[in-house]
This record gives sequence, structure tokens and C-alpha cells, in this order.
Amino acid sequence: MIVRIMGEGQLDLSDADLGVLNTFDATLEAAIESGNEETFRQALHELLGKVRQDGKPLPPDSLEPSQFILPHADAGMEEVRAMLGDEGLIPGPN
Repeated sequence: MIVRIMGEGQLDLSDADLGVLNTFDATLEAAIESGNEETFRQALHELLGKVRQDGKPLPPDSLEPSQFILPHADAGMEEVRAMLGDEGLIPGPN
């Protein structure tokens, strides 16, 4: 699956990472709903860190469609809230 981190580029992750990423996503959503800035910031950095750690960067000139688009590391809570869908940033498997 191809994941884009805004302002950084695209990374290719295996479908096996989806469950772990959903866990981080759920924590991020809960932090936004509670308005907890500290937990939000930590959850966002952990989610992005996991994507960077497990993902294989695609070449900058690659134009692959992204399955998921994640906010940049310095995104604010309201900016991320606007990006959330009904199932968070990373929807679970169908």
C-alpha cells in the first residue's frame, strides 16, 4: 500500500502494517476527540515514525496513487481533524 506523508513524499508499506497503523490512528483520533494536545502530538509522531520505519520510500519522481494521505509532523489538531474520515486517517480492512 502506498502512503503519502504531506511534505515528505510517498512510502510503500506492506498490507501487514495496516493493523498496527490502525492502532496508532485510533490513539490519534481519541486524542483529538478529548482535545489532549500532548497525546495528540505523541500519537501523530508515533504514527508517522512507524510509516517511515516500515515504509520503503518511492522515488521523488514517482506518481503512484496513494491509498492514504497523512498530515505532516507539525500539523495542528484542527488540521488533522479536518483530514479525518469516518474511519480515521487509515480506514481498516473491509
